[in-house]
Amino acid sequence: MFRVGNGIDFHRLINEPFRPLMLAGVEVKSDFAFLGHSDADVILHAVADAILGAAGLGDIGQHFPDTDPIHKNMQSSLIVHKALSLAAEKGWKLVNVDCTYVGDHPKINPIRKELQQSLANIVSLPLEDVSIKATTSEGMGALGRSEGVLVMATILLEK
Repeated sequence: MFRVGNGIDFHRLINEPFRPLMLAGVEVKSDFAFLGHSDADVILHAVADAILGAAGLGDIGQHFPDTDPIHKNMQSSLIVHKALSLAAEKGWKLVNVDCTYVGDHPKINPIRKELQQSLANIVSLPLEDVSIKATTSEGMGALGRSEGVLVMATILLEK
């Protein structure tokens, strides 16, 4: 038995050189950061939502509400681990992860392999089962003005 999950997450880019910019568990060197209650790792949030959705377990907002101070600055890898744990309790195992990053900053291509390896380590999958792709919005809208980024994640669970 298989289930497909998709997740989507947006985070606003802010000019905050003292807050780390996190992507797929990697601290990316930048003068910008993502605004969020946790560490705002947009890739990991989309992946966690995809896992929870495929397993019929709601979304990260239900499990990690941004109104709860306990989650303030939380590492998003913990969110993914919890999503995987909840899915495993229902008999589901992650098969693969495919992410698409939409934004102009930071550029993904120079750090793609590092991001993929980090994500593979977080979800305990071989590198060949984890993909991170990138595109821009061709200058259109808030994403085109580099006000934020969007990540879409698709995953496959197997029982």
